[in-house]
Amino acid sequence: MGNPTILVLRILMSGVLAGTVFVQAVMVPLLGVDLSEAGPDFAAIRVPVLLVVLLGIVTFQVTLICVWRLLTMVRRGTVFSAAAFRWVDIIIGAVAAAAVLTVVLGCLLAPGETVAPGIVLLIGGIAVTIAGVALVVVVMRALLAQAVATDARARDLRSQLDEVI
Repeated sequence: MGNPTILVLRILMSGVLAGTVFVQAVMVPLLGVDLSEAGPDFAAIRVPVLLVVLLGIVTFQVTLICVWRLLTMVRRGTVFSAAAFRWVDIIIGAVAAAAVLTVVLGCLLAPGETVAPGIVLLIGGIAVTIAGVALVVVVMRALLAQAVATDARARDLRSQLDEVI
């Protein structure tokens, strides 16, 4: 991956991160006001819903930061090292947490008649999709492990060849 690609990706990620901070600082409090004005049906779930939304945003921000760190490793040429696994593992955890939070949101909205069952089903589908993303990252982690092992083997063979020559 070239430096221009990394630069563009970092600019985009900076904008997205700034957008998530804006959502946390402005939009979530406005959602809280809307939920408090929505009537007694939403009064009981107002705080849990806001907490789930905030934590969901945090999982996304954690993922962005980890991808940023991995991009730094790509730029330096050190991505095929054991240090990359820490960041990938954090991404897997954050995405899995987002899937769990989505299920929790669906469970909070399911009781009663305030939210249509189709919306709750849609939230369940989103949770399954997010869990699928976590599994894709697990597969990519396995590919990274193979690449790290291949890179280590190639370095070993190179050093043996240098000794022979």
